[in-house]
Amino acid sequence: MEMTEEEFDKKYTDTLDHLLKAMAENPDIDPAKFFGMTCILENLRFFSPVLYGVISSGKKK
Repeated sequence: MEMTEEEFDKKYTDTLDHLLKAMAENPDIDPAKFFGMTCILENLRFFSPVLYGVISSGKKK
């Protein structure tokens, strides 16, 4: 059964949120680097449709 784009987007967003939470709770993470990584992960969120398209087209081949 293939995952829909909406399901992929939800799981992708949840994964990014879990990464941010894990980093925020880790005392070894430098706050300055945390904020930079937060920006990167938030920007990755906008690539969800592109990633879904690449993955789904790769499966069709």
